[in-house]
Amino acid sequence: MAVPILDNHAHLEPLIGRHVEAVRDFERAGGTHIIISHLPYDHLRVSSPEDFRRGFEETIGLKDRVNEETGVRAFATVGPYPVELLHLEQRFGLERAKDVMMKGMDIAAELVRDGRALAIGEVGRPHFPVSEEQLAASNEVMSYAMSLGREVGCAVVLHTESATPESMRGLAQMADRAGLPRWRLVKHYCPPLVLEEENHGLMPSVLAGRDAVKEALAKGTRFMMETDFLDDPRRPGAVLDIRTVPKRTRTMMEQGLMTEEQAHAIHAENPRRTYGDAFA
Repeated sequence: MAVPILDNHAHLEPLIGRHVEAVRDFERAGGTHIIISHLPYDHLRVSSPEDFRRGFEETIGLKDRVNEETGVRAFATVGPYPVELLHLEQRFGLERAKDVMMKGMDIAAELVRDGRALAIGEVGRPHFPVSEEQLAASNEVMSYAMSLGREVGCAVVLHTESATPESMRGLAQMADRAGLPRWRLVKHYCPPLVLEEENHGLMPSVLAGRDAVKEALAKGTRFMMETDFLDDPRRPGAVLDIRTVPKRTRTMMEQGLMTEEQAHAIHAENPRRTYGDAFA
């Protein structure tokens, strides 16, 4: 069985990063598929929904370059990064900030509908404490993203505070209210919450540290693996190296800690089920 290897969540920088060269490192390490998630770019300040579009187009352009210039199959996810709400609030107030974020979500959904992006994300709420008003606005924007996911029929990739079974339950209930199937929600940067009573039907995307993957495998195979790679020379060593997922997978298979069937479930069956036919 040929085993594909997916990094479910990585970032590339169009100006200051290594972008395609970094993905070539991933390919040389044995990686076959990668999902490039949009992040705000320093050279593109967001003041309006169309500013989001410009950033999303840069992310999609990086995805297209990877597909053209390497043997890796690349996909893009796009959406307004949650912390942008706070930046917009400082300049325009919370209501205008919320409106710009939601219209940015509309653009992300349009790009998914057109087949240029795989999913909406990473979206959600800030990973650090904020005011009650900011949290409520963030949840409203996140719920709107889930409603768009239902309409478009796509996955939604979540950026939130550190995941716990309790927080996963709350996100699952939010998806229920929005009409989005729970299995369409991907919790990015997730600890190994693999059991149903831990993830409440969401798909955990586990940061691919050795201990985390071992713990996840001890519970089952219903998870994906990611690095959250940051292609930023100003932050060397931030999160995980782009070669981590293929190296971790190959090493664990060689050591008998992961079977081919388990690897195939993690890297092929789970993403296909979560993202649908667009993941091909």
